[in-house]
Amino acid sequence: MVITREQAETTLVISLHGKLDTAAAPAVEAEIRKGLSGVKKLCWNFEDLDYLTSAGFRVLLIAESMLDDDAEMKVYHANDIVKNAFNLINLTYLLARE
Repeated sequence: MVITREQAETTLVISLHGKLDTAAAPAVEAEIRKGLSGVKKLCWNFEDLDYLTSAGFRVLLIAESMLDDDAEMKVYHANDIVKNAFNLINLTYLLARE
């Protein structure tokens, strides 16, 4: 798993490359725990993410809970397998309309 973090003012983009599974989830969680203070828009770039497991969804929900009430979080560029997983667990509201 390769994690890239880019912040411009109040927008934070976290790009993930590889698989967000049980082995990779702690590193991604550590990345978000570095802080989301002042972030009003958290964008997850899943363009190079192959798939994610329940551990990955857990990390996303942790990130969402860490954001201020007026902030938003969206997932961009998810492949069909990942989109289907979001659909199965009723988290499609996190998917950006592209």
